[in-house]
Parts: sequence; C-alpha cells; structure tokens
Amino acid sequence: MPSRRHILSGLAALPLAAPRLAHAAWPGDRPIEIIVPFPPGGGVDTMARMILPGLQAQLPGARFVVVNRAGAGGQLGWEVAFAAAPDGYTLAATSVPALVTYPMERQTRYRALDFTFIANVVDDPGGLFVAANSPLRDLRDLIAAAKARPGQISYGSTGIGSDDHLLVIAFEEMAGVPPMTHAPFNGMAPLSTALLGGHLQVGAFNMSESLALLRDGKIRSLGQAAAARWAGTPDVPTFGEQGYRLVSGATRGVVAPPGLPAEIRTRLEAAFRAALSDPNFIREAERLGLPLAPLIGDAYRAEVERNEKELRGLWQRRPWRES
Repeated sequence: MPSRRHILSGLAALPLAAPRLAHAAWPGDRPIEIIVPFPPGGGVDTMARMILPGLQAQLPGARFVVVNRAGAGGQLGWEVAFAAAPDGYTLAATSVPALVTYPMERQTRYRALDFTFIANVVDDPGGLFVAANSPLRDLRDLIAAAKARPGQISYGSTGIGSDDHLLVIAFEEMAGVPPMTHAPFNGMAPLSTALLGGHLQVGAFNMSESLALLRDGKIRSLGQAAAARWAGTPDVPTFGEQGYRLVSGATRGVVAPPGLPAEIRTRLEAAFRAALSDPNFIREAERLGLPLAPLIGDAYRAEVERNEKELRGLWQRRPWRES
C-alpha cells in the first residue's frame, strides 16, 4: 500500500487546474461606452444622450457612459470605435454622410461599411435659407439668380464636405447652374450670423437647426431636401415639390465595431427598436425638434450603403475638396 507521503508527492506532480472564473453575461459586468466623436452639445451628442434612458430600460443590468472623443470632424472617434473589441461594450454614434465620405477624401483607419450597423435614430433634412428680407422666394428664384450672375451668389455651409455643402453641390448639378461661391463656417452659429448680417445670400443647414430662426421670422426657407415635408416645418415645400427630386441631410445613429457577435447584435437591435417606439421618447424628440427616422440593423446598413454609393458617384464627378 502506498504511503501517505507517496500519495501527496504524486498529487504535487499533477498540473493544477485553472480556477473557474464566473463571468457575468453581457451586459452586466462593466459599463457600455458610447463614443460620440464630436464635442458635447451638438446634434449627435444630443441624440446619443436622449436614447440612453430608453436603452437602459430595455437591457436589464446595462450601464451606459457617453465618451466624447472629438477630433478631425468625427474621424478620430470612429477610428477608436472601429479598433475596439467587438464585445458589446463599445458603441459609436454616427453622422452620415461624414462617416462614409471621409474615406473618399482622405486616409482613415476605419472602413465605413465594415461597422456593425445597429440603429439609425434621426434623419435631419437639409435646407436652403435666406434672410427674411431677401428677394429670393423659392428654388426657381435661386436658379435664375445663379445663372444670371455666375459665381456671384454666395452660400454658407458648416464645412467643406459637410452634408450642407454636398446638398448644394448636388442641387447645382441637378439644376444645371454654375457653381455658386462657397463659404464654409465652423458651425451653425457663425453661419447664421453671416446670413442675418447680409454677408451671404444663402445659407445651407439642417431643418432642425433652422427652427428658432424660422419661428422668429428672421429667415425663410427656399425648400427642404426631404422626401416629404417634415412635421416640424410643414409650411416649407420640398425640393421634389419644386421639380427637383433631391433628398439630402444628415442621419444620426449608432454602430458597433466589426464582427459583433450575433447574440449581442440581436439584443441591441431589439432594445433600440423598443426604445425608439416608446411614446415618452417620441414626445421628447418632438419637443426638441428632432426628426426621428428609426431604422434597425440590416435596414440601417442598406440605407448607408445606398448613401455611400450615391456620394461616391458625386465625388467622382465633382470632388468637393475642389469646390
């Protein structure tokens, strides 16, 4: 019979089994970061913070934290999100067309269509605006002025390659007018100041950004580039109603890194679907003047792919860095 000493010696020679670690099922063991690649207070930041309470209610145990990683017009934050582990603990707020146009214009460390598309929240149509005392009343007047005075009509946008800038380029191409003079601004505040001060004939920006100035009677809209009149601006005709089938604006949603596991993606999609249909969320969005346009999963991806294809064609015909 082996001695106790021999038994212990034999046990000591056996490899030690690794301890069994208990891992909490997603999303319970740490906060979920939503990277907002813009400073606090902007449209993308507002969208992300608005949707979080509804998401948290749909994902028991989830904790969310917004991380603002501004830089290079959103590129820096999207690169961080693209490189993150696809474990459900990193999401990113998006703004399209910027997400898809940056890789056309410059080198980026992300591939836009490789993201996992979770949900779109907002579709904010673009519009063209003039000061209240402008002689321009509609798109027909603008076209006539641009043709009569080539290069003398100036318009402002929120930056080269912004959705506002791309709206004007597409409109010029569709209407067959010579390029107007572009004045890019670093945000809506200086743009609106220049428009109201008479330094620009036309301003290009999103319809939600125009609400306060429209209600105060300081500006008028020549048209909104929406498929149908947005409820927030029901008196403004669409481009389509004026003979130009042009739909353009900025969509804002949420993506995850490439390769997100199907079980996590499915739970996130379900949570967004429920949150976006909640009456309390819808009322709050209406109060803030946010044009909701929910798209979930594959439907969101399909819309971004369509947008990317159209913009790539525009880039090949008229690169906007040269505009």
